[in-house]
Amino acid sequence: MSVSPEAARKTVLTGILLALGGSVALSVNDVAIKFLSGDYPLHQVILIRALIGFASLAVIIHFSGTGFAQLVTRRPWDHLLRVCIVVVSNASYFLALAAMPLADAVAVAYVSPLFVTLLSVLLLRETVGPRRWAAVCVGMLGVIVMLRPGAGMIQTAALFVVLSALCYALSHMMTRRMRDTESAFALNFYVQIGFVVVSITMGVVAGDGRYAGSPDASLAFLFRPWVWPPMHDWPAFLATGLSVSIGGLMISQAYRLCEAGLIAPFEYAGMPMAIFWGVMVFGTWPDTTAWAGIALICGAGLYTLWRETARRKERRHEA
Repeated sequence: MSVSPEAARKTVLTGILLALGGSVALSVNDVAIKFLSGDYPLHQVILIRALIGFASLAVIIHFSGTGFAQLVTRRPWDHLLRVCIVVVSNASYFLALAAMPLADAVAVAYVSPLFVTLLSVLLLRETVGPRRWAAVCVGMLGVIVMLRPGAGMIQTAALFVVLSALCYALSHMMTRRMRDTESAFALNFYVQIGFVVVSITMGVVAGDGRYAGSPDASLAFLFRPWVWPPMHDWPAFLATGLSVSIGGLMISQAYRLCEAGLIAPFEYAGMPMAIFWGVMVFGTWPDTTAWAGIALICGAGLYTLWRETARRKERRHEA
């Protein structure tokens, strides 16, 4: 059945608005995680966040049109693989947030479109032209700038973000692969379950603080002992739980409605939001080195996304 131009425009607009809204919501998650990283262990933060997100998502699903029936899946192994990828992506990124300025971490994370290009060559055997390879090189140069060689802790933290970006690219490839049979609710519901299982397991292994004491901010965040949060910290926990469930749902639905090449550039709204939150909440402003890295990575990523969209249009016209 053909779709009218007006309906197609509405779908595109809906996808763009969802991507923008989801990016803003997820930026709130980043702020809350960084705020909590100085007093709580990562697995406790993730567990509380996942439980809040799980509860809010269950309420939304209950009042949606088809309810919990849309969680039924015939692709459990695909979900398991995607959950593992998302858990690694989130955990490594959050470990970096504990040690890096917010804007720096977000900037390095935007190397993910360049990883999509690399993965398309390695996994899908696609041909990449010289201009896109040049963009990949420019973006990787930006990553090197952000690594700040010789800066110890920041260097290690930035490598965590690079790992997170790679896993993020893989997760979006999985989302595109599963979108025809799996709802946005199912994609997010099983991820929340994965977070609960992994964080409880980590809590059993290290929740008593037996491995605590590292001077490295990321490792301290990973192995700090569990503590009961005082009332004044619960708004931050609530913010991370709600923002990740709502933001993740919006981003997943955006990618289900529209092509990745159209949606992905609008996720870059997270960059100015990161700068804003960094200044307003943590009093940090990107320095000259950070601005150089931000320009190289974001510029290369946006160019890569634009070229991918242009190539798809050319292929459709040739067909």
